[in-house]
Amino acid sequence: MTLYDARGPGKLRLTLRLRLAMLAGILLFVGGAFLVLLAWLIVGKAVDANRPPDGTMLVRSDGSKVDASTWQRERARAAKRETLAFGAVALVATTGLGVAAGYVLAGRALRPLHRVTTTARRLSGETLDQRISYTGPEDEVAELADTFDAMLDRIAAAFDTQKRFVANASHELRTPLAVMRTEVEVTLGDAEADVTEYRRMGTVVRDASIRANALVDALLLLARTEAQAGRRLARKLPADLAAGAAAALSAVGPEMRRTSIEVQQDLSSAPVVGDSSLLERLAGNLIENAVRYNHLHGRLWVRTGSDATHSWLVVGNTGFEVDPADVPALFEPFRRGGRERTGARGSGLGLSIVRAVCEAHGGTVSAVARAGGGLEVIARLPAAATTPVLTGTAAVPGAG
Repeated sequence: MTLYDARGPGKLRLTLRLRLAMLAGILLFVGGAFLVLLAWLIVGKAVDANRPPDGTMLVRSDGSKVDASTWQRERARAAKRETLAFGAVALVATTGLGVAAGYVLAGRALRPLHRVTTTARRLSGETLDQRISYTGPEDEVAELADTFDAMLDRIAAAFDTQKRFVANASHELRTPLAVMRTEVEVTLGDAEADVTEYRRMGTVVRDASIRANALVDALLLLARTEAQAGRRLARKLPADLAAGAAAALSAVGPEMRRTSIEVQQDLSSAPVVGDSSLLERLAGNLIENAVRYNHLHGRLWVRTGSDATHSWLVVGNTGFEVDPADVPALFEPFRRGGRERTGARGSGLGLSIVRAVCEAHGGTVSAVARAGGGLEVIARLPAAATTPVLTGTAAVPGAG
């Protein structure tokens, strides 16, 4: 039984188990006191009901006479005193037994809570597989234990995702750094290297640094966007998904012409309210991915539109086949549709950022694998008419 508060040395406190036992004792004491009082009243009333008529005399065993009414009153007072005395003793005994029984029963009832506490104290990054696995009756304690186990499942999944994310980020950053180091060491180790070799080395190092910088920028954008998911955006201004899609198509125009990709666009007005820079990345990432993972002489289509409640952006492309079972994983970091970390262009963060942007704006994103190859992604955001404009600059906790 814990009587001292670990949060403050020397501070006496009552544990939940002891408080429950004392509560049971108090309830028994109040109930018993009521019964004793009731018995006292009943005894007094019963004795008074049998009172003899006034003037009646009784003969004692020693031959003396006494008034019957006086004798009756004395007997009534004695009976009431005995009732109170025996009742008090029984009340104290019952209360003590009630406290003891309540303490034992409370201990049994709170045993699963101790299991929760013990499990929580043992938890660390390496022991998140432990669970309470409560098997008792379906009561509040079982609900608490199940809720705790479900929370541990979510925490374990988050830890696994974080570990995988860090491992993948380390791998992606290690590649350009290794390329730069190798090129520098090989060139510097060549005593006959001329200006041409140094220029080649500079070009390789520059390209590798651009790739590393782009990855770092994408990671920062993803962290900033995910920090705003479920919270109030720092900036919420009127925007149009159609304008963002048009700007993104213009930016990838040279690449589409180089690969002879046919573009079909239907850019109807799609007004939304949100962070303009994030919304630009939403359209940019979808269209850049549609070009990057397309093939020569492929097709790309972009559609925008809105109704009374939502605005949407649809981006589809031809390309290599995607297993429908792999589609949900495409929105996880560093996933490239079955070509995870195989040297394909891009960091594998594009759709992760798209998902985070949609969540930050209260929207959704989904994708459909097309028969014959390619993917169609649909992003849906609340329409401008349903979203208030916020021009303040309140900082978002955790945002980069």
